[in-house]
Amino acid sequence: MLTDQQGNSLSGASAQALDLYGQALESFNLYSGDPFAPLERAIQAAPQFVMAHILKAYLYATATEPAASLQAQRVVVHARSLPLDERAESHISVLTELMAGNWTRAATMLDYHNATYPRDLLGIQCGHLMDFYRAGTRNLRDRIARILPHWSAEVPGYSILLGMYAFGLEECGDYRRAEEYGHSAIELQPFDCWAHHAVAHVLEMQGRAEEGIDWMAEREPFWAGDDNFFRVHNWWHKALYHLDLDQVDQALAIYDGPIRGLRSDMALDLVDASALLWRLALAGRDLSERWTELAQAWEKHADGRHYPFNDWHGVMALLGAGRDADVERIANSIRAASSNDTEVARWAWHTGLPLIEGFTAFWRGDYHKAVEQLYGARYCQQFRRQSRAAGYYRLDTDGSGAARRSQELAEAFANERLALKPHSEVNRRFLYRATTRSGDQPASP
Repeated sequence: MLTDQQGNSLSGASAQALDLYGQALESFNLYSGDPFAPLERAIQAAPQFVMAHILKAYLYATATEPAASLQAQRVVVHARSLPLDERAESHISVLTELMAGNWTRAATMLDYHNATYPRDLLGIQCGHLMDFYRAGTRNLRDRIARILPHWSAEVPGYSILLGMYAFGLEECGDYRRAEEYGHSAIELQPFDCWAHHAVAHVLEMQGRAEEGIDWMAEREPFWAGDDNFFRVHNWWHKALYHLDLDQVDQALAIYDGPIRGLRSDMALDLVDASALLWRLALAGRDLSERWTELAQAWEKHADGRHYPFNDWHGVMALLGAGRDADVERIANSIRAASSNDTEVARWAWHTGLPLIEGFTAFWRGDYHKAVEQLYGARYCQQFRRQSRAAGYYRLDTDGSGAARRSQELAEAFANERLALKPHSEVNRRFLYRATTRSGDQPASP
């Protein structure tokens, strides 16, 4: 039986199909190019090549989009009719849980799968993605640590593991080792997206904004190609560096150019667009036409049923565009599914809905309600980084309607944020506004 580059057997493969499968998997590993085209040719060359079908299903299932999830279900139904070895059966079981909205159950099943097949790069990478989407911070690190001793620089794909490990270390706050592993991965594979992304996070979390801008500029040929899946997200990170330096015009230019210039309709790109546009709105920019365009792009993704992180960001755009009825439609969809026993429904009810209601209240100037809804949600890992950065420190933005409790909390939040990034101009401005509103001696702007 034929095997992949890591030594895993591939039932139903032919030599031609194996080569095409390898191209598709490498495209997925590097988030570059179109993995579907060689994958379709592999399936045509060897219709019973079950791992080719499984890779196709994962590509759809991890897209966090309703239409893609339906495609994944169709692929899995067909894959079940093929001869399955134990590894393929394990993957099918994982995909079944994932498509049912049980992300943690699927990720846990891949924990066991990875222990049994420690060189199954597809299983490792999909487990990493599931940990990412469910904010499984510790497992982003430990999933890789558990299987890394089975790898070495001589095994193809080793750099991909180092890049994922770097990101897991960063998410756990181990910034020094994250940066070291990120650079090690890039030395082996300059196009490693997770490695570059991990270092970008380290620089952002440590308040090294100027260094971050230089880092992104120096490495732009490796992450900014039109066929790079991480392209928009990396531009978003560069925009955050500019915002940290209070360079709002530069951040807005990134939004109008690389983030929305090509009008991507991928949900993950729209998340970055909403997150940046919300920050730009907080900076006082008139963004009405941009909100309208972005809200239209969200129409096929934000449904209140599939993935609440997307719904929350879709609501940001809908609020900016004045589409209150659509905001209520999404919120009502979540309320209607509150008795649903899937993990996604629980996320939506316990965290997604409070965030949606809190951001809606904030947008409409109801700061009391915004505080009540957002304060608890800010500690939920699933939405931790985005929610903390996007709005809590502007609860005092309209002095005519804000009560002293909101002002005091705004000052407390600003102090918390400034302690983490003391050189951030944005954080200093937050504190200045909070102390000025509350009548205390203002900090220097």
